[in-house]
Amino acid sequence: MREANMMPETTNDVEDYKLNVEVPETTHAVSTDSWLQAGFVLTTAVNSVFVLGYSGTIMVPLGWIGGVVGLLLATVLSLNANMILAKLHELGGKRHIRYRDLAAQIYGRRAYAITWGMQYVNLFMINIGFLILGGSALKACFAVFNYEDTMKLPYCIAITGFACTLFAISTPHLSALRVWLGCSTVLSLIYIIVACVLAAKDGINAPPRDYSIHGKPSIRIFTTIGASANLVFAFNTGMLPEIQATVREPAVKNMIKALYFQFTIGLVPMFAITFIGYWAYGAATSAYLLNSVSGPLWVRAAANISAFLQSIICLHIFASPTYEYLDTKFGIRGSALKLNNLAFRIAARGGYLVISTLVSALLPFLGDFESLTGALSTFPLTFILANHMYLVAKKNKLSLSQKLWHWFNVVIFAIMSVAATIASLRLIALDSKQFHVFADV
Repeated sequence: MREANMMPETTNDVEDYKLNVEVPETTHAVSTDSWLQAGFVLTTAVNSVFVLGYSGTIMVPLGWIGGVVGLLLATVLSLNANMILAKLHELGGKRHIRYRDLAAQIYGRRAYAITWGMQYVNLFMINIGFLILGGSALKACFAVFNYEDTMKLPYCIAITGFACTLFAISTPHLSALRVWLGCSTVLSLIYIIVACVLAAKDGINAPPRDYSIHGKPSIRIFTTIGASANLVFAFNTGMLPEIQATVREPAVKNMIKALYFQFTIGLVPMFAITFIGYWAYGAATSAYLLNSVSGPLWVRAAANISAFLQSIICLHIFASPTYEYLDTKFGIRGSALKLNNLAFRIAARGGYLVISTLVSALLPFLGDFESLTGALSTFPLTFILANHMYLVAKKNKLSLSQKLWHWFNVVIFAIMSVAATIASLRLIALDSKQFHVFADV
């Protein structure tokens, strides 16, 4: 174990922060980034290309009242859950730079493997979503120029996977993104502004829209439960400790600043595109909003290319815990350009992305995978586990009302997780019957 030696930013921080906080062994960068860079990482994630689907995957199943109330409630609950998780980062005098390290500190070594398994599923499913969306954006770009019959979705997903592999090989770790975060912000603004402007134009010129929730009552129950999983998926990364690991000391205070940045300024674009998209097209809103908009060819092409490129950067963020695990396990140190390190990244990261790309092309049902990801891992990691870990770690410092509140969160989100998992698997099974594998949806 080595000691954190980065100096706190102010005199007050020196008094508040203990310089002997231990940092676990890792080959990736720790304590190198400002809170603002961490805030941009979180904002990049929340305004990723997934926002192009929220009008269709959240608002359409829930309607105006359910969608608006659900998003606002999910915002408050997600901020609370992420803040209590951030406050546990230095529990026991150690910086817990991985979610599984924190779970092991609180529950014991058995929790290490269980938490790592849940987190891996979460990140793997999110990356499948990015590959599907990147492929959809590329296909939509070809469709703008009437090449959709030639470039099917599975081919576009394969191209996206190849591009992600090249980026993963050339970008060794999360802190190395730096300039790419600025590029990601610009790319996000391009497709969000284009989608908002074109959707608003269509909405102004369109006849009255249908905002009713369609489907038989039995089907609507499952789609509503699935949409609730999409709600929490929209705000949470499932890898907060890994992002917090990059933040300079005092890590807790700086991460709280980054979270406030994410949940204020960072949410404005997401809310704008979600509500404008649904207002413009109602129940007919596509699961990929740029498929619904009309406008100049070059503008739509630019938005789709931006979405394609941004999905590559975002996938790298969510794949970084897996990359860190592989690099640390096999002792990949030193220059990223060393021949051995380069060969390892090609083999390890390339293999991971080949498997991810194959699964994405095999079952490209985006909304269903968002729901399943929220059900299987976002609910447990962000809400159930975070609240229970806080209960265990701070049990002697919490009032009765605080304990009851955290237990309430644990029980309610456990029930929602089970219900959402069943609903998501059912929707995937139905879509699998409707479409063949490697479908061009």
